[in-house]
Amino acid sequence: MRKSPKRKRSSSPFSPQEILSIIRARKGQPFTLTDIAQTLDVDPARRRELRQSLRALVDDHKIVKLDRRHYGLPPKGNVVIGRVQAHRDGYGFLIPEDPDLPDIFLSRREIQELMHRDKVALHLPRKERGRRKAPRTFEVLERGNRRVVGRYEEGTRWDRVVPDEQRLVQPIRIPKKASGGARENQMVLAEITHYPAGKEGPEGKVLKVLGDPGDPRLDSEIIIHKYDLPDAFPPPVLKEASAIPPAIPEVGSAKRRDLRAIPFVTVDGETARDFDDAVAISREPGGKLKLWVSIADVSHYVKEDSALDKEAFQRGTSVYFPERALPMLPPSLSTGICSLNPGEDRLGMTVAMEFDDQGRVLRTDFFPSVIHSRARLTYTRVKEMLQSDQHEPALHPPTLSEDLRIMADLCRKLRARRMERGSIDFDLPEPEVILDVQGQIEEIVRRERHIGHQIIEEFMIAANEAVARFLDRKRAPSLHRVHEAPDAKKLEEFKEFVEHLGYPFPLKAKIQPRIFQGFLERIRGKPEEKSVNYLLLRSMRQALYSEKKPGHFALATDHYLHFTSPIRRYPDLVVHRILKEILQHRELPEKRIRRWQKKLPAIAEHSSQRERVAMEAEREIVDRKKVQFMRDKLGQEFNGYISGVVPFGIFVELEDFFIEGLVHLTRLPEDRYEFLEKKHTLVGKRQNRLFRLGDRVRVCVEAASLERRQVDFGLVQ
Repeated sequence: MRKSPKRKRSSSPFSPQEILSIIRARKGQPFTLTDIAQTLDVDPARRRELRQSLRALVDDHKIVKLDRRHYGLPPKGNVVIGRVQAHRDGYGFLIPEDPDLPDIFLSRREIQELMHRDKVALHLPRKERGRRKAPRTFEVLERGNRRVVGRYEEGTRWDRVVPDEQRLVQPIRIPKKASGGARENQMVLAEITHYPAGKEGPEGKVLKVLGDPGDPRLDSEIIIHKYDLPDAFPPPVLKEASAIPPAIPEVGSAKRRDLRAIPFVTVDGETARDFDDAVAISREPGGKLKLWVSIADVSHYVKEDSALDKEAFQRGTSVYFPERALPMLPPSLSTGICSLNPGEDRLGMTVAMEFDDQGRVLRTDFFPSVIHSRARLTYTRVKEMLQSDQHEPALHPPTLSEDLRIMADLCRKLRARRMERGSIDFDLPEPEVILDVQGQIEEIVRRERHIGHQIIEEFMIAANEAVARFLDRKRAPSLHRVHEAPDAKKLEEFKEFVEHLGYPFPLKAKIQPRIFQGFLERIRGKPEEKSVNYLLLRSMRQALYSEKKPGHFALATDHYLHFTSPIRRYPDLVVHRILKEILQHRELPEKRIRRWQKKLPAIAEHSSQRERVAMEAEREIVDRKKVQFMRDKLGQEFNGYISGVVPFGIFVELEDFFIEGLVHLTRLPEDRYEFLEKKHTLVGKRQNRLFRLGDRVRVCVEAASLERRQVDFGLVQ
């Protein structure tokens, strides 16, 4: 294609029309900042100015950003832009970027040239009187998959890679010369060189042979490549991290409050790798309590727009696997100078809160601090100490046992007040994978949730709310943690289901969280409790980050954000920076307000997306561990209960292990079954057998497929 003639660039500002005319001359071809800079003959010193001009055009919807480097013209006509969510059976949905639009069904024919996670523009045909409706057309804006993890299969003319992601339904054709030395059934990492076109499927080449699919040591590597998770840190990031001293600098009292005399402790899980928060408490005159929540001052070390900051933004969050972690920050920071390790002086951002004897907040204070954690406690140890009258070893603060009792008392009051306002408490157990010293799976159990967890949970919620209210009073832009009210249609379906179980559900015109909390209290301890909790959770919207402040429905509060985990969550780091600026200037300068207002939408969207990727990756690796754990238990029988009902069978969760498997319709007693979707029930028409959510059953392990990541059970008569 012939390039537009270059123009000598003076010092005048870049004209949007001038840039748009160059873009239109490219006739729809994607372009980069470098392309425009070369066409305009831009001096390197003005690249930043050009980048800002392109961002302004994106903000005005004159152009769209296709990926990290490429831009393009927005699609014309009646268009919906969104991501493809494919189904393993060949059809799919378009999930629109506009949250007010419904998901759009995609047929097998329509999805033929698309792949799961592709960003596309769906061109909707306009209705014309007297003519047949024209077919919908798609324009791929950004491919969602560049590299694919899968199982290698040898063929006659072509070899192929069958993707491990079941929603990538088309195998990747591999020319014989591009096999990379892979052998039959090995797991490989392949790169797509040609995407689907017409009836031709995708084509690619093998980049790396990963190994045997049954090797549990391979799980992390498979998931890292599959979700394109960043593992090693780039050299500039490591260089910047290594320049940070391993001990805190001398701090003047004018800048930081010295809290090293206060007996702070950290409370985390047994396998915690970094310590974001430390807490301390004291009784004050008049029955008041003073609580200090100190959070690692990551923003002191990770400066805005530094190499460390840019890498942390791209990662968005730390990702935790049973045997390892992918931290957001290099280990020298995440488990070193930033982590509130016991016995070491550390810089913190402290929220000091004063409560009355009913747990009401009387006063809050925010300030940079220096602290010294006296002990590293686990949730289990806190529970044991609260149940014991024995004195603690000398290495702990002498007041530790009493402090924990005061903390537990305040925790109960804070929790009671939260429940009173209608906050929803989903008491849903999570799986805990226990590994032996060789890294092999020893057990998969329900992660216990008790007073040790609740103390830290309530204190962190209180600190997050306090910071959110403070920033709101200051009218400062911020990154809010948003949870919107549930979808009315999904709630109607939930209401119909639970009323079939005999539990009235008073759904009113105005949906309020206290309705749900009261309902969950009524079913607590009942056989259906866990299943109903899950169904209610599915009817809720997913929490996300936003520069707007619609509130947090589940917590029943208008003021909420994430402040307490800046070592592992980028949004918390952003909130720390905004809070520090206000504390420094009393009010946020107008220039900084405008800068944050411009930056926050992109940070919110990217952080929400990275959080979803991390959750999917963490969930999948646990699913793989569950299947591996059950492979040597074929033929064994277990008690369980029905955790899900579908047209093709029932899902059963075991009582002994936190593992779910499928009893296929063909493994149920012979009958003609009808699926009652709204009642979550299978009914045998001849024998009148019922299989309902929550029913107790006994099953036998028949198969454990790592390829399908599914355990198959048979029903024991």
